[in-house]
Amino acid sequence: MGRIVCVHGIGQHAVGEELLLRDWQPALLDGLTRADHRDAVNASDVAMAFYGHLFRPAGERLAVGDPFFTADDVETGLEEDLLLAWWTEAARVDPKVAPPGADTLVRVPGSVQAALRQLSRSRFFGGLALRAMVFDLKQVSRYLRDPHLREAAQATVGKLITEDTRVVVAHSLGSVVAYETLAAMPGHQVRALVTLGSPLGIANLIFDRLEPAPRDGLGAWPGSDDLTWTNIADHGDVVALEKDLRPRFGPRVDNAVVHNGAHAHAVTAYLTDKLTGTAIADGLHVR
Repeated sequence: MGRIVCVHGIGQHAVGEELLLRDWQPALLDGLTRADHRDAVNASDVAMAFYGHLFRPAGERLAVGDPFFTADDVETGLEEDLLLAWWTEAARVDPKVAPPGADTLVRVPGSVQAALRQLSRSRFFGGLALRAMVFDLKQVSRYLRDPHLREAAQATVGKLITEDTRVVVAHSLGSVVAYETLAAMPGHQVRALVTLGSPLGIANLIFDRLEPAPRDGLGAWPGSDDLTWTNIADHGDVVALEKDLRPRFGPRVDNAVVHNGAHAHAVTAYLTDKLTGTAIADGLHVR
């Protein structure tokens, strides 16, 4: 099994382990090169924990694409609240996006349509089909609200984490899956958790729904005292609403802000950064 286990984010239901590794492996190795530690890892050291198939509708062929969702399919509660949180953050970092008004934030009719319309104009979501945006919302809500899917996703990650695994690198929703998996594996030998574009710090919507539940406003540490946790976010990453995880998980989290250019949430941009390579190398105890 891999010394480095990668955990992908949302929207990957129509691909698989090998396709994802084709993008992740070279980007990760490039990040190690930037950190002057390219010789520390071979491509065979990197494994992909793939759980995307759990979100793929039964019987769907690859050519069909995402289910045809519309604004009417966004459910009240978690999905609508997360959508409006994305809108608020997109407006903060992108002048092209008009911010939600006070009336919108009390969920007046049309607020979902307004949010989707504004997000479609943003640099972050530009070019993403409305149905794909809604499907991404539903993947997050299904993971948090469907205990069977949640357990299956964690089992997929957990079976790749062996006594040889030293680093877990997780992106987007995958950071939630990885965090919960590690927190439920006492005695694991992982020495570094690297989260990229993570939504773990979003109060009420994500943080307060974690397992194990936070206590006194602080999330559980996902390993032994020897575990290092590096959280990396782009300033314009709308998914990573809370860039600094220390208020939620304590001062031991090492936070960093990177610059991914036009693709703020892209995993390959995160992986190629020197800070990511350094965090991975440190987990492998490369000095």
